Amino acid sequence: MENNWMTFGTIGIIVLLIGLFVVAIIFLRFGFLWLQALLSGASVAILDLVGMWFRKVDAHVIVINRINAVKAGLNIPTATLEAHYLAGGNVTKVVRSVIAANKAGIHLTIERAMAIDLAGRDVLDAVHTSVLPKVIDCPAQKDGRATIDAVAKDGIQLRARARVTVRTNLDRLVGGATEETIIARVGEGIVSTIGSAESYKVVLESPDSISKTVLGKGLDAGSAFEILSIDIADVDVGENIGAKLQGDQAAADLKVAQAKAETRRAMAVAQEQEMKAKTQEMRAKVVEAEAEVPKGIAQAFREGKLGVMDYYNLRNVQADTDMRQSIAQPPTTGKPPKESH
Repeated sequence: MENNWMTFGTIGIIVLLIGLFVVAIIFLRFGFLWLQALLSGASVAILDLVGMWFRKVDAHVIVINRINAVKAGLNIPTATLEAHYLAGGNVTKVVRSVIAANKAGIHLTIERAMAIDLAGRDVLDAVHTSVLPKVIDCPAQKDGRATIDAVAKDGIQLRARARVTVRTNLDRLVGGATEETIIARVGEGIVSTIGSAESYKVVLESPDSISKTVLGKGLDAGSAFEILSIDIADVDVGENIGAKLQGDQAAADLKVAQAKAETRRAMAVAQEQEMKAKTQEMRAKVVEAEAEVPKGIAQAFREGKLGVMDYYNLRNVQADTDMRQSIAQPPTTGKPPKESH
């Protein structure tokens, strides 16, 4: 019996030593964080710290952010912070954003902040933009364009630059349009306003009319921002696009007219060549017909239808005709014919 009691006592001592060793390891590993949270008024159970270790959660991040929240007057449970950490969120940025919003009087719950962060948006920057509005250049400098170009009704080009002051709308941040959409909408509004002006002088006289017109269109609908103001930074006069287009149109019309004239000339030349060919053809027929005359005369002699005297009379008529033609022709020496007295 004594040996059994000694065995049980030895086992108990060993178990006790193992337990003390485990407690010592836990205290050495998490004791400082536990004590820090306890003294800061944001106590965290030691078992919760052990559970974080098993769940692969950075206990230091959770405890420090809980302490910051409690010191700022916010009681955020460690389970909520752990869940956001395990979801891949940025716990530090979320807590800082909620604290900043609370201090600035902006209603932002921890749940909404976590949703914004998990959606891929910078929630802390969104809160800062809500407190301190930011200025967006239109067009954006990264686009490589310096101005927004538009043409008034009189054909004069105007080049404008605008600055849009916006602040974040936290209620529309998730799923809302980004800065690129705001820039595109403002640029479209500026082009439309300048294009509807009767003259470029009207725009130069009152550039604020552009901002008033564009601002009244509600361009921030469906976006993650609220447009506070649209300021026209600069308006410059560009080219006379109307005159340039008219010149280009005139040049195009001239080319069309020249092409049509060339077509008509080519057709005339072709027709002339065709007429020459027909003339040559008719001459060939005349020559061919004249070649048949001697044959006809010979045939008439053979058949007794033409006498010798008739033939001589025919030759006299031909000679007389040739003489009349030679007299009717102009002189070939270039000197005028002498007048007969």
